[in-house]
Amino acid sequence: MQNVTGDLNGSYSLPPGRALDICHQLESAILRHRIRPGMKLAEDEVGETFGVSRTVARTALQALAHGGLVTIERNRGAFVSRPTIREAHEVFEARGLIEPRISRMAAKAITESQLERLNRHIAAEHEAMKRGDMGLALSLSGTFHTAIAEIADQKVLTQILHSLVSRSSLIIALYWQRPDTTCESHSHHALLEAFARHDANAAEEIMKSHIVDLHSGLNLVERPEEEPSLADVFSSREFAISRPRREPV
Repeated sequence: MQNVTGDLNGSYSLPPGRALDICHQLESAILRHRIRPGMKLAEDEVGETFGVSRTVARTALQALAHGGLVTIERNRGAFVSRPTIREAHEVFEARGLIEPRISRMAAKAITESQLERLNRHIAAEHEAMKRGDMGLALSLSGTFHTAIAEIADQKVLTQILHSLVSRSSLIIALYWQRPDTTCESHSHHALLEAFARHDANAAEEIMKSHIVDLHSGLNLVERPEEEPSLADVFSSREFAISRPRREPV
């Protein structure tokens, strides 16, 4: 299972190196709502921000596009994906079908060490909320859900859920009507109690209700686009990056 960091580092078809590292850093910033849906990610700006060539920047953006976090438009470039209202409904409907089944399987398979790790995960989420870092709290909530899929030992479903959770973060950034909350803590605690009892029926029903609650927390009306600066995001201490010598094109 992944560490409790708040990052949803998905599986990218890239070898270890700068492009993969950029994927993970951009993904973290997107899922923590430091980079907003609809923001343009110009190859030149990405390259300048991370100190790499346009070729490396393009490779990273294409990998993020394959994962659904970025949309590449012909003759316009790359943008952080901006889910439509229809997609928002479809994503949460898909999660409502998949996650209850995953929770049932996880309840049967979970070990004491895995249960303790989920407890630490929730504690980290609460600490982020206490500090007022709602972007990190939201990201931790997302990794909590993918961690359950990993406990169920379902690789294909875990990959599908990772994509759905990533899209959910973009949807919440646009349409969430309760900005003071992320995943309600009582739902996560209730899931842990069901897991501790290995109560598959209860875990399935709790997750089903939880996804319905998240879906109902959306205010599905169109929102204006924002134009933050990528350089400003990654100049902050939170997302400080190393800048090696620029690579040749």
